[in-house]
Amino acid sequence: MDIHEYQAKEILQGFGVKIPPGGLAYSPEQATYRAHEIGGSKWVVKAQVHTGGRGKAGGVKVCDDEHGVFDAANEMFGKKLVTQQSGPNGKVVYRVYVEGGIEIERELYLGFVLDRSSERIMVVASRFGGMEIEEIAEGEPGSIVRSVVDPAVGLTEFHAREIAFNLGFSASQIQQAVATIQGCYRAFRDLDATMVEINPLVVTQDGLIMALDAKMGFDDNAMFRRPEISELRDKSQEDPRETRAADRGLSYVGLEGNIGCIVNGAGLAMATMDMIQLAGGEPANFLDIGGGASPERVAKAFRLVRSDEKVEAILVNIFAGINRCDWVAEGVVLALQANPVDVPIIVRLAGTHVEEGRQILVDSGLPVIMASTLSDAAEKAVASCRKSTPVTFQMEAAS
Repeated sequence: MDIHEYQAKEILQGFGVKIPPGGLAYSPEQATYRAHEIGGSKWVVKAQVHTGGRGKAGGVKVCDDEHGVFDAANEMFGKKLVTQQSGPNGKVVYRVYVEGGIEIERELYLGFVLDRSSERIMVVASRFGGMEIEEIAEGEPGSIVRSVVDPAVGLTEFHAREIAFNLGFSASQIQQAVATIQGCYRAFRDLDATMVEINPLVVTQDGLIMALDAKMGFDDNAMFRRPEISELRDKSQEDPRETRAADRGLSYVGLEGNIGCIVNGAGLAMATMDMIQLAGGEPANFLDIGGGASPERVAKAFRLVRSDEKVEAILVNIFAGINRCDWVAEGVVLALQANPVDVPIIVRLAGTHVEEGRQILVDSGLPVIMASTLSDAAEKAVASCRKSTPVTFQMEAAS
């Protein structure tokens, strides 16, 4: 789960990280009032969307007067920002953050991520900030500092001081840098985060160290014990298909293809998508219905996949172990009876109660194309999508 910049800054401030003065606004008039509250002679208006690269897309404006703040906010509200990270659909701006301008002496990068190879939290930092870490790695690879945190002892003051010295902070700034680095680590550790990024982390002309921008991501599976973080979720910034799936307890990732997938097990779902592509097609989604899916759960998954207008065929691939093929078959029948569809349905069943499951589908009389293997199912799904005339459904016996 991702959160907005202003939310990440509020969290980090609670852990001792300094941030510039700022305020949230939901209208141009409110943005102007925020600028008046902050005071000063320069402000920055930032679109609050879940994507990086906002500045290049017109989502960050520096203003020299309150009229400029109004105009910048007015231009952003309702605008769809399309960045390299947002994808072609972009993100719509519904709120902006107005921040007081500060005089910057230098910019740095500071990030905390989970390093899966070492199974540890890794600190990634650089003396160069203000650009994506990939650009820093390409342009200034020698500037990147990487340091793994031992979970048995955590990020000690000595460890943080070593990172601070490597980033080139002066002796008078080291203690501030240590407090910032340790504050980010505590926020990461205590709130089940998966990523904390400050880019840029700046040193002001009067020697203060501040987070000028911040991102945080959290482990969805831990949100049941972090209600204060879960409440920060902004569904308007998420793929509506993924939001509906999450609200129904389904694991779903929307893609750009036209063959919908309903599969049990993440590994099998990945293999199913690979087989579709190998057969010359494109999957429309990743969807894992889980190991013990009931007929009602299967029906929910069916309705979710069908809600994607791009879907021209649906491939149901079930290898039943904990699950049962007859349960899945009942779910397919339940979904099709309640909501008849006009696209081909290809079903491949294997495992526990497979014969019973196939018989349920045959006896239902519904337009289902049976497949015996995964490759057979993928080829039939792709072939169904390529037909230029409406598909004539028929029951095919599994070989």
